[in-house]
Amino acid sequence: MCYKWYYRGFGSGGKNGGHLLSQLTIYQDSYINATILSNRFIDEYMTDANDAQLKVYLYTVRMMSAHLETSITDIADRFNYTEKDVLRAFKYWQCKGLLELDFDESGALVGVHLKNLCKSDFTEPSVESTHSVQTVKQERKAADTLAEAEDKAVAIPAKPSYTPSKVRDFKTSHTSSESGIDIFYLAEEYRKKPLSPSDIGTIIYICEELGFSDELFDHLLQYCASKDKSDFRYIEKVAISWKESGITTPREAENAPGRYDRKVYEIMRQLGKTGNTPTDKEVSYITKWTGEYGFTDDIILEACERTVMATEKNRFQYADKILKNWKDKGVGTIRDIDNLDKAHEENSEKNRTGNGYGKSNAQKAGNNSSNMFNRFTQRTDYDFEALEKKLIKN
Repeated sequence: MCYKWYYRGFGSGGKNGGHLLSQLTIYQDSYINATILSNRFIDEYMTDANDAQLKVYLYTVRMMSAHLETSITDIADRFNYTEKDVLRAFKYWQCKGLLELDFDESGALVGVHLKNLCKSDFTEPSVESTHSVQTVKQERKAADTLAEAEDKAVAIPAKPSYTPSKVRDFKTSHTSSESGIDIFYLAEEYRKKPLSPSDIGTIIYICEELGFSDELFDHLLQYCASKDKSDFRYIEKVAISWKESGITTPREAENAPGRYDRKVYEIMRQLGKTGNTPTDKEVSYITKWTGEYGFTDDIILEACERTVMATEKNRFQYADKILKNWKDKGVGTIRDIDNLDKAHEENSEKNRTGNGYGKSNAQKAGNNSSNMFNRFTQRTDYDFEALEKKLIKN
């Protein structure tokens, strides 16, 4: 951006009665490392939004301003929310009219269209028309939509405070549980340290008020561990999300949307599947690479990078062929892959030399001195009669 500013300076001569007319050009950096937020949002929408809704909206605006990609999983991981928390926040702002959500045929969220609150044709209320009839209608419509969603949701009981006697009774009953699972031992192993009173209260809340079985609680810990989450506040949020979704067994949790850990989405992103929900077939490939093949993340991502450089179609199948080849050749580290590449280059060089590509020009000339065109295959199957008729016709 550039502005021009004029001033009159005093000099010993020149036009305008001894005044010199000088021109200054004032420059401004074109890039400002900041996110611009509409005053309308602060005046009218920020007050009623909760913590999660504000963070999700502001982060989305920030990513849009920087032209950066993001996803529900990325946002959930950044703010320690569940993916359902993030989607719920997006739907809240959609009801408020601040954005539109784009879904694909399978119902997966693939795009977020942020409305420009600064545009004069934006139909949402301004500060001066807060109490207009149109505003009241819009607010009622948004409230009705939210109320309808809340009516359909499963009622989540409040988290109470537990007395020492309640804690003792719960520990006794679950230590001698028929499932054979000591959930307190599992939780301590998961946390890698003794449980705090707050942690114990969260466990009781999940098992008693939310109705999680010992098996489902065990699966909950494994799920959170797969996402590198050890905070019991996060575990509680996931448990509430499962409760709202009607999940009561580990199998239902496995089949729930958003069940995949960060590794799956990272592999999807590396293969150019950003924003897509993994299909069962795609997940089966990833499971094979990490389980049956036993490859670490860096090896799998290396195969994904080579796949993207090589093809735009059937990338999972192509990556699987690369990884299958590496498994057959005993690859266990990135260094093993480098050694294979080096051996392949040396072998290719030998083949080129053996076929004459490495010979000198004199050697090539000597081998072909009789006829420089002999290297090409001579055709002997021409139909001369047909060629002669064609020439006469022309």
